[in-house]
Amino acid sequence: MNLRSLIVAVLVILAGCATPTPAPVVVVPVVVSQSTWQQVDREIVAASQQATEQARVFARGSMEHWRTRVYQQTEEVFIPWFSSYWTQEWLSMKVSWYAINAGDEQDATVKRLSAYLLEQYHRRVLEPVAVEIDPDAILGQATEFYVQLMGQQLEVISKRHGVPMAQLNGRIQKIPAISLGPPSARDASLYQVVHAELSKLPAYLALIDTIHTAGGEKGIASTDAGMAPVAKRASKRIQAEMAPRGAASAVAAVAGKAAGALISVGVAGVRAIIQANDRPDSEALIRSSLGNSFDKAWVKLVQNPATGVMAGTLYMARQIEGSLALTLEPPAEPSVGLDAGTVDWSHADSTTQRINP
Repeated sequence: MNLRSLIVAVLVILAGCATPTPAPVVVVPVVVSQSTWQQVDREIVAASQQATEQARVFARGSMEHWRTRVYQQTEEVFIPWFSSYWTQEWLSMKVSWYAINAGDEQDATVKRLSAYLLEQYHRRVLEPVAVEIDPDAILGQATEFYVQLMGQQLEVISKRHGVPMAQLNGRIQKIPAISLGPPSARDASLYQVVHAELSKLPAYLALIDTIHTAGGEKGIASTDAGMAPVAKRASKRIQAEMAPRGAASAVAAVAGKAAGALISVGVAGVRAIIQANDRPDSEALIRSSLGNSFDKAWVKLVQNPATGVMAGTLYMARQIEGSLALTLEPPAEPSVGLDAGTVDWSHADSTTQRINP
């Protein structure tokens, strides 16, 4: 190395030593005022109300689609199956067997036939439609939609008011969304439901199970009431046909083999004519009875806040909005009643967790 290169190297080293060490970056924490937190709380409540209404629109539209599919499947599959000649013959055999085993129990035949038809209705209508869409799936989808909208709005609120997301997350960890404990695994905060995968959150699974228990088997519309008139009419008609069959069998036995065969064929033809003539009335009864029963069940699934398709959404909204309401309203002033010393504490709610600023 020559002298010039050595001098340059020394000067570079000296220049580096002379450069001052940069001062550490100090992050000044953002101080969020009490009034800002109050406004944040108000907007969380407003976001919950708006998300609830959007989830309601989604759930209603999905239920309309489900109802349409059930009606289509009933018209295209169940009614033709029920009205067919061979199904009626099979039902005749069942009614005969039910009648033999009914004993002295009144309406036993109708009850058993109704149960059989209801089983067939589930298998041929409700279960195939459920592969595409059903109330239980809509319940979960509406709840998840509400939670998704809340997560989006929390980010908007954070940016709008300059509140760091870390601080907002800390606050919403104190806001209950599900309170079904003990144990504590059945409880979840707004932060947990927004950031967790709902289908794996124990508190959410407990909520859905509670709704199912209160509302019946996954909210599937019950058609028991609608099937009873159909079974009663079919049973009466079939039992009325059984008497001529018995008489025809007796006549056939006396008339001999050849004549008996002709008589049996003739009776079968008459039964086919009777069934064909009865078919329009039977189909009209099916549409009317099942339709009325199904519509009532559908309305209950849409409107019932505790067991319907909006039950999960409404439960979370009540928890979130109820807990925040305590921080937004001024302390209730005790009101003196007509009698001196009578105090009204009706504004107090000991069941809702207070969120401290």
